[in-house]
Amino acid sequence: MNVHSPIISDADERAILDAIDKWIEQKVRPVAMALEHGDIWPADLVDDMAELGLFGAIVDPEYGGLGLSATTYSRIVMRIAEEWMSLTGIFNSHLMMATVVQRFGTDRQKEYWLRRFVTGEMRGGLGLTEPDAGTDLQAIRAVATRDGSDYVVTGTKTWISNAIMGHCCALLVKTDPEAQPRHKGMSMLIVSKIDPETKAPLPGISNGKKLEKLGYKGIDSGEFIFDGYRCDAELSLVGGEEGKGFLMATGGLEIGRVNIAARSVGIAKRALKESVIYAQTRKTMGKPIAEHQAIQLKLGDMAARTRAAELLVEDAARAFDAGGRIDMEAGMAKYFASETAVEVATEAMRIFGGYGYSKEYVIERLYRDAPLMCIGEGTNEMQRIIIAKQLVARNKV
Repeated sequence: MNVHSPIISDADERAILDAIDKWIEQKVRPVAMALEHGDIWPADLVDDMAELGLFGAIVDPEYGGLGLSATTYSRIVMRIAEEWMSLTGIFNSHLMMATVVQRFGTDRQKEYWLRRFVTGEMRGGLGLTEPDAGTDLQAIRAVATRDGSDYVVTGTKTWISNAIMGHCCALLVKTDPEAQPRHKGMSMLIVSKIDPETKAPLPGISNGKKLEKLGYKGIDSGEFIFDGYRCDAELSLVGGEEGKGFLMATGGLEIGRVNIAARSVGIAKRALKESVIYAQTRKTMGKPIAEHQAIQLKLGDMAARTRAAELLVEDAARAFDAGGRIDMEAGMAKYFASETAVEVATEAMRIFGGYGYSKEYVIERLYRDAPLMCIGEGTNEMQRIIIAKQLVARNKV
């Protein structure tokens, strides 16, 4: 099912991308390094992103969103990730949650939640991962038990983006722990730490600790702990039907994987750009290192891989806009682009030598950020399995 408005005109897309470029240059670039190294929540930039409409980028205009295609959205993500990847995670995790509601929610849920999501007044993410359940989502243990018109939730989620500085999440739970196959007992709830109308804190839900990370600084990754948390079933049970949560989770991950792939391209583009500039200014043996064949071989490989990754992202985004199942396209883009980001960032560090290892240069940040792309939104090992299975399924003999 296609959830997007018709593709916008080239002129409209250019205007949007120009506005993003201007914001990056004027607001993001001057502060990104300090905020990242300090692992500081970028409050002012989050406000800017809300004003730019990024928290409703792919939400239908009917609910106040921009209604952008995944193609335009991926281009925005690439640009921002090129300057500071962490920012893209703040609105991507949120939009995965919004996508679940937009695709599968009841009319009342869409009206109630999406209007709050697009303004950024209620920000959140996707609550899937647990301490003993990551890629194997069917192994989750968080349970929601029906009690009259409410659900009572008990369990723990971890590695949830926007858990601490955000307000809500699309929470994958077991509503029938004994169901076989396991996925038929899973449902999706929209839960919130605060009352959406009064903004008062709600009982039974807490954050636990903020998780420290190698890279991906600035954005918070944390825990959700539920202990007798109550939520209204009509507003919270996405789609109004139990047992559909696994399908909804995988549906939300599709746009998440396109985003991860686009972020990866942004990282690779920045690493390549910095390397090309540096190779022309750094001299050894009496000439710029760009004239040394060893460096030329690196730059040629980096450029080809980066462009190939970008084209795979465009392919996946167009498939998403066309509607239907895109797990193979998104998987290929996410797998190849993320591996490319790691390879290109590593080669950039080698080109820069000791300077690439210094916190004074952006290369070390790109080097730390890139590995997350290989494990976020489903590991690359899993992507390769998904690609193979879909390849066979689409080419039956």
